Amino acid sequence: MDHLQAIRVFVRVVETGGFGRAALSLNMPNATASKWVKSLEAHLGVKLLERNTRRVSVTTNGAAYYERARQLLSELDDLEATLGREQASPRGELRVDVGGSTASCILIPSLPAFLARYPTMRIHLSVTDRTVDLVAENIDCAIRSTSNDPDVITHLIGTAAWTTCASPAYLAKYGRPKHPQEIVDKDMPVVGYFSASTGMTQPLTFRRGEETITLGRVRNDILVSESNAHHAAALAGLGIVHTMDFMVRPSIEQKKLVPILAQWRPDPLEVYIAYPPSRRYSTKVRVFADWAATLFASA
Repeated sequence: MDHLQAIRVFVRVVETGGFGRAALSLNMPNATASKWVKSLEAHLGVKLLERNTRRVSVTTNGAAYYERARQLLSELDDLEATLGREQASPRGELRVDVGGSTASCILIPSLPAFLARYPTMRIHLSVTDRTVDLVAENIDCAIRSTSNDPDVITHLIGTAAWTTCASPAYLAKYGRPKHPQEIVDKDMPVVGYFSASTGMTQPLTFRRGEETITLGRVRNDILVSESNAHHAAALAGLGIVHTMDFMVRPSIEQKKLVPILAQWRPDPLEVYIAYPPSRRYSTKVRVFADWAATLFASA
């Protein structure tokens, strides 16, 4: 029995809550994951997991074993990562989660240079605007706009400016607001953005000097939950969008979109790299985070 592999499978089952998700994250069949855990239980002579048709639960012995095993695996990963730093040659797959606009506008255009610099690395890019569970889904790191998840480590890597804009056809039809309140008073359609995780719609907040305005009810003829769709809806003339400057800047330069309320920009959005504690000393995460920080410095 590959004792270390069996332990890793068991830890993933506990972290993900079942054999299916654990097997998926480890790229192996469910039956194989189950066999690894059974072999570990046979080796230890204790039952680690209780299985039924609906769910998997951890026994008392399993919970105690998991805590020690998780710590030992983390220490082993830290040791290997330290050796990797000394060799200055990060290698293998790096699983990254990132939002749609950040992927298409920031990361992907610059990835050729990154992969040329680190040719022994492979990027597994998960593109979604929902907040994923990094531990459960076995993600090495993510780029996020918040740092409030207590289960992961976050570091500020940059900021992103806001821009409010609309298509020329839209402005010809509805006019160009000179003050944010006109959007409500004149019933001007806004392409709303809602969180795929919470369902909450992003409020429209504007700032000029010390004055901050958050609009109440606005007219949302369409709501989207993905950033590239948000951009596409603006290009289609469906409404005003309030979004990241790096996403719409090319369309503004091509005169497909027109910036409005330029004197009413809120503070830039903070951008973070987030990763599970077990990836704290990962060379791959470190070099990716350093690279991403340079991208947002020039975004």
